[in-house]
Amino acid sequence: MRRTNVSKLTLLAVLTALTLVLGKFVSIPTPTGFLTLLDAGVFFTAFYLGAKEGAIVGGLSGFLIDLISGYPQWMFFSLLAHGGQGYFAGWTGKSRPIGLALSSLVMVGVYFLASIPLYGLGSAIAGLWGNIMQNFFGLLIGYVVYLAYSKVSPGK
Repeated sequence: MRRTNVSKLTLLAVLTALTLVLGKFVSIPTPTGFLTLLDAGVFFTAFYLGAKEGAIVGGLSGFLIDLISGYPQWMFFSLLAHGGQGYFAGWTGKSRPIGLALSSLVMVGVYFLASIPLYGLGSAIAGLWGNIMQNFFGLLIGYVVYLAYSKVSPGK
């Protein structure tokens, strides 16, 4: 294995761990799950490293936070929701606004559709606002941290 592959895997592991810690540090319980700042780490990774890396960190951190938080019924949905969120958020150039809209739609949409069989349509509708706000604040914080890190980092 080349040094660059080991370095990239290490960076992805650290970003996944930091995203997981951020998600657990700010966690607001709801009747069907919890709201968290996990999205900030997903968006930061996607902005800084790109679509593939955003999908890896988003999927793994979403999966793991549900596992350690006691919501195993959500693990695979979170893998899809936050993995897709990270992938689309990592689009660059003229595709970035479309990617951000798709990343938000994927995250909110997956959780909405997954809530229907688990808790019913009423609960799924009630959870929309929380997921939209979680996504928005995660996007805002992730972008601000990305801008700040880009200014102090010599590599980017």
